[in-house]
Amino acid sequence: MKHSQDLNEDVGEILLSEDQIRIKVVELGKRISADYAGRELTLVSVLKGSLPFMADLMRQIDLPLRIDLMEVSSYGGTATESSGLVRILKDLSAPIDDRDVLLVEDIIDTGLTLNYLIRYLRGKNPRSIKVCALLDKPARRLVEIPIDYVGFEIPDAFVVGYGLDFGEVYRNLRFVGVLRPEAYES
Repeated sequence: MKHSQDLNEDVGEILLSEDQIRIKVVELGKRISADYAGRELTLVSVLKGSLPFMADLMRQIDLPLRIDLMEVSSYGGTATESSGLVRILKDLSAPIDDRDVLLVEDIIDTGLTLNYLIRYLRGKNPRSIKVCALLDKPARRLVEIPIDYVGFEIPDAFVVGYGLDFGEVYRNLRFVGVLRPEAYES
């Protein structure tokens, strides 16, 4: 893969601007704060893509909260397609039994990885487990996933920015954009 020195040149279209994302994150934070009022919440981020989203989201939640991180691998066949096989590379660092857990995801695509993670985390006996995703791409869904908080529904396009990558590049873009095919087709 050969990307441009100016990463913006590889983006064909800005799908969600920095302002649109900021407004949505504030809205999600208010909803989550209201729904969990009087309770303590544990946010679990799935590395690496959801890190910017979780960092911004947690600052908008007006509750006592803990954070934890997991890293999973679900890409096997090609760099743009999930294999459906999930490996946990980094597990939670603290127990979640009898805790309210909000799983924070950057994007829900096929749903296979998230379905696995929800089942895995339920085995750790949380009081509740809900899902908050910045992006939902329902056109690619293979497994029905309950998404309790969703930022944006997006079309079936290869997106990068605001944590989302291709080949570990583009995560630092402040917007979500559609990657030009010539940037990922070789």
